[in-house]
Amino acid sequence: MAIDVRELVINENHPLFDRSGMFYKEFPSDFRQIRYFTLLIVQKAPPEIKEINLLEQQISEVIKNAVKHGNRNNPEKKIRIWYSFSTAHAHMVVEDEGEGFQGIEEWNSFNLKRLECFKNQDFEHLQNYVSYRTTRSDDHDGGNAMFAAVEYWSDGVVFNERRNTVAVGKTFPQRRSGVENS
Repeated sequence: MAIDVRELVINENHPLFDRSGMFYKEFPSDFRQIRYFTLLIVQKAPPEIKEINLLEQQISEVIKNAVKHGNRNNPEKKIRIWYSFSTAHAHMVVEDEGEGFQGIEEWNSFNLKRLECFKNQDFEHLQNYVSYRTTRSDDHDGGNAMFAAVEYWSDGVVFNERRNTVAVGKTFPQRRSGVENS
């Protein structure tokens, strides 16, 4: 049985990088204000897609990664965010001024091994794949936000060639009269 693995992709020509008709915000890399930045963005989302704060949480994590890992919490550096929402779709592009996520291939390999252990119920080896860490990780890093991101953003998690801009998208099931359509 094959594993359905969503990977981080590098493709700046991906449709998720189309910023046409999107709202735009620019923020300093102030870690203390990430919640505020997130609320400014998520306020544009229709209530139907907020999914008990999951959308807000995922937006916050993408912003947090740009501030912490991209710009290294340097308030002199900016993050730029393009976003759009409808009852059927959420779409966001976040750019930082950092060096980019150079470990994408390693992260994808790590995640595949993690998922294989989980699928095979190999809990002895799964312990080796609980937390993705690099030499630049601190005690609070573990890759859990990225694991959740590739599952949540159903249309993809796509980086530009420089790897300092990520585009994410999610398509929501359409509902009528409280019943999900197939």
